[in-house]
Amino acid sequence: MSNGNGTHENGGNKHNSPAEQDDADTNDSLYSFLHELAAINDYDDAALQNDFEEINQDGWDAEQNNDEAPKLFRKSAEQGNADAQYMLGTLLYYRRRSLDLDEAINWFRKAAEQDQADAQFSLGVLYLDGEGVEQDCGEAADWFRKAAEQGHTDAQSRLEEMSSGRSGADQKSIESAKLPPKTAASAYGEILDYYRKLAEQGQAEMQLKLGISYSHGIGTAQDDDEAVKWFRLAAEQGDPYGQVWLGNMYFSGRGLSLDYGEAAKWYRLAADQGEAGAQINLGNIYSHGLGVEQNDEEAAKWFRRAAEQGHAGAQYKLGNRYYGGCGVSPDFGKALEWFRRAAEQGHVDSQNATGLMYYSGDGVAQDYQEAAKWFRKAAEQGNADGQNVLGRMYYEGNGVAQDYQEAAKWFRKAADQGYAAAQNNLGNMYHDGHGVAKDYREAAKLYRQAADQGLAASENSLGGMYYGGRGVAKNLEEAVKWYRMAAEHGDAAAQNRLGAMIRDGEGTAQNHQEAMAWFRKAAEQGNASAQNSLGWMYENGIGVTKNDQEAFKWYRLAAEQGNAAAQNNLGGMYRDGEGVEQNSKEALAWLCKAAEQGSTVALNNLGWMHYYGRGVAQDYQEAIKWFRKASEQGSAAGHANLAAMYFYGYGVPKDIIEAKRLLSLAADEGDEDAKRNLEKLKNSLYITDLMRQLPWRLDDKYDLSKFRPRSDH
Repeated sequence: MSNGNGTHENGGNKHNSPAEQDDADTNDSLYSFLHELAAINDYDDAALQNDFEEINQDGWDAEQNNDEAPKLFRKSAEQGNADAQYMLGTLLYYRRRSLDLDEAINWFRKAAEQDQADAQFSLGVLYLDGEGVEQDCGEAADWFRKAAEQGHTDAQSRLEEMSSGRSGADQKSIESAKLPPKTAASAYGEILDYYRKLAEQGQAEMQLKLGISYSHGIGTAQDDDEAVKWFRLAAEQGDPYGQVWLGNMYFSGRGLSLDYGEAAKWYRLAADQGEAGAQINLGNIYSHGLGVEQNDEEAAKWFRRAAEQGHAGAQYKLGNRYYGGCGVSPDFGKALEWFRRAAEQGHVDSQNATGLMYYSGDGVAQDYQEAAKWFRKAAEQGNADGQNVLGRMYYEGNGVAQDYQEAAKWFRKAADQGYAAAQNNLGNMYHDGHGVAKDYREAAKLYRQAADQGLAASENSLGGMYYGGRGVAKNLEEAVKWYRMAAEHGDAAAQNRLGAMIRDGEGTAQNHQEAMAWFRKAAEQGNASAQNSLGWMYENGIGVTKNDQEAFKWYRLAAEQGNAAAQNNLGGMYRDGEGVEQNSKEALAWLCKAAEQGSTVALNNLGWMHYYGRGVAQDYQEAIKWFRKASEQGSAAGHANLAAMYFYGYGVPKDIIEAKRLLSLAADEGDEDAKRNLEKLKNSLYITDLMRQLPWRLDDKYDLSKFRPRSDH
């Protein structure tokens, strides 16, 4: 069975494996038994599942469900049973559909020709009334006479009326000759009486049907005790379906004390007769150790027996066993074989599993197009899991042409079913404006729907919405609340964000030790940003004893994942020999990696290394190149460093005015050093102007000798 939730997530989008889902709960077991009714009555499994799911959800309503009742008699009718032919005709007649009336007359005639008196009487009434046939009083009299000769009192009365001239052209007489009006409920009462009559004669099939009627309250009040009684009578005659149903009653504790051991006993009796539903339930019982010693090999054995009979549910379970190596040796190829067999029968969970194996390349060459085909089959059956994954494939352009609108369509179908991962994914679409108009409020609403179901990715996203005031009023306390919920659910990104807010005292009390703990949790899950933050805490001794070796370790882990900040910090440690042996070549290499990602800090540090000739030949022109790149990206340090080069005329013509302009930009960005140097520069320019006339000496407080390019580590 699908885990529904969720389950494919990536921020809601990560595939789960088709792990074993063998829960032998009452509803699952019940359906396994209900499909056996199909074998008796010529249902198909899909229709049976749908019919009984509706019954289980809404309760049985005779008026609403009378469309399904004819199926109960069709097989027996087709095998020539006259009573079943009459019952089938009666039910079709009372549905009052034009096509059904023709069929009803056909079944009445078949039964009447076998001397079924009720059917003969019914045909007589129809001919007398001209309903569904050309009116023919002579034909009506013939059928009434045949029924009357068998003692049918209503037929005798009608013959008397006809012979006395009280019928015929008299419209009122014709109306009075119609079949007595019945409700669907009274028709079901007749069905139940028919079951009981034959059940009391010892017919196991009728005992089973009577038990089902009591079990579900079909045509009678629901009564588990009566259901058990009739199931037991059928079971004790060796009827495999009766044995399965009796096992089910023991399993669910309906009509008797719950007893898994007794359930297993009756399942085994039916399973040994080859009954597939019993084999599945026996497999479930061994899988979970209910009433028997837990035994995965025995479970797999029974699943295999049912699967080899073509039972799609068992094929799916056996595929799961091979996929996970549970009770059998793991074998992706065999897993795919069984998944595909079930999928080709329309088994929706198997269609998803087959799609997943092609998507992941497990047991088969990776094939996104084939994966999309199977996910689509599941999605078109209304399966939310398949809809969500198909949406992801359209989003990524895997196996299908990338189409954000189509992705949004499938995400929405799953989201409308309450599927949390799809709600999160559709929220992402609204957040980014992919396939839909950007709408932060709609994104926040969808994130909340998924977050309320406990989806960590959405809790994290909702925290981000409150932090940034997108789609909701900015509220740092709410941001902390949702980040904490996601963090406690194990979301690494949320753990990192929560750590940062606690470190900085945003929306909560500042606590460096707690921040350190959350950074560590995220870092140990491989979150690069958290690894960098953890390294920074160790390097600066905040919330922990300063430890350059630990700082270097965490910086390196993050840097190797491509985190630009960590690459810069790692370069700084190599440059300065902190936590590692000094190595200018390594420093330069890591700083270049960070600079290539646009890190302005790394750009400034590269300029600094060329300015001072650290690890490279001193080169003011090269230094200016890196400082200018940082400045052009709006870096305050880049502005200030480039200002120093213009102030002294290093690598460029000396230009105090340009230096002042650049310092002003840095000061506007909040750079305190730039503010101080700008003030000194203003005063030095005024004094220099005076010195042309007076022999004054520049005061120390205006000394700009320390105005030099600085590193930005």
